[in-house]
Parts: sequence; C-alpha cells; structure tokens
Amino acid sequence: MEVANKRVVEIDYTLKDNEGNVLDSSEGREPLAFIQGTQSIIPGLEQGIEGWEEGQSGAVEVAPEDGYGEHNDELKQEVPKDVFQADSEIEPGMRFQAVGEGGQTQIITVVKVEDDKVLIDANHPLAGQTLHFDVKIAGVRDATDDELEAGQPAGADEEQ
Repeated sequence: MEVANKRVVEIDYTLKDNEGNVLDSSEGREPLAFIQGTQSIIPGLEQGIEGWEEGQSGAVEVAPEDGYGEHNDELKQEVPKDVFQADSEIEPGMRFQAVGEGGQTQIITVVKVEDDKVLIDANHPLAGQTLHFDVKIAGVRDATDDELEAGQPAGADEEQ
C-alpha cells in the first residue's frame, strides 16, 4: 500500500544536518506513526514520502521553509532574569518550554545571560537548517474513522 492522505504511516528514520551529524533517529524505538495529510510531521518530509510504498527506503532533503522555517531574528528578545525560577541557575544553551500566544507551547533557548537580563531565542532549534532524512516506510494502512477524528493513530498518546 502506498503513502497517501488519510493513511497511517509508520517510518523508521535518521535525521542528519548538513555535516552528517545525527540529530534524531528512531533507532531502538518503535517507528514514528502519523496520519499522512494531517500536518503531523514537517511538510517537506510528508511531501517527500508521498506515494512511497511500504518497505521502500530512501533519502529526503527538506529545505528550511518546508521544515522548521527560516531563522527569524525577531524571535530573539531580552527578558528580565526574574521571569525564571529564582533558585535556578540560567546558562546559555538551556532550553525551556513556554506557552506562547494562542496557547501553543514552544521551546525557548537561552542565548546569553548578563546581570539581570537574559537573551532568549524562540526559533525552533532546527530553524534555518536543511534537514537530511534517511527514511524507511515500515507500514502503511488506512486510518480508521476514530483515528481521523482524533487526528492521530490509535495508541499515539501512549507512545509520546
């Protein structure tokens, strides 16, 4: 069966950057399961595997605009240090989960700490990067009505 909209797709994958460094992988875990066409994964990967058959493997290169977006300097800002927990030591490179406008959660990265100010960056850590996926289609099946209504494969809550 081929990868198409409204089908549950399971993939084994390895994600690398331009230098070949492994950024993420499903190795040693269950395949990543999602419903094709529901924007559950980045658009470039979803588009890249459209029409592939179960068992097929290959490489998919995803440009920043089809991945986590271009890096946006406007998403950097200086905030008072006291917005962080008083007893925590804040250091560059630390990441925090924050709730943005509309209730969306996003990852905030600490860029610099100076006296009572902290420079944070709300860009996704992979923004601006070309992503290189090695993908194998581990399974494809039609999604059930319940899965389509939920927007995710059955059991996805337990896997996360």
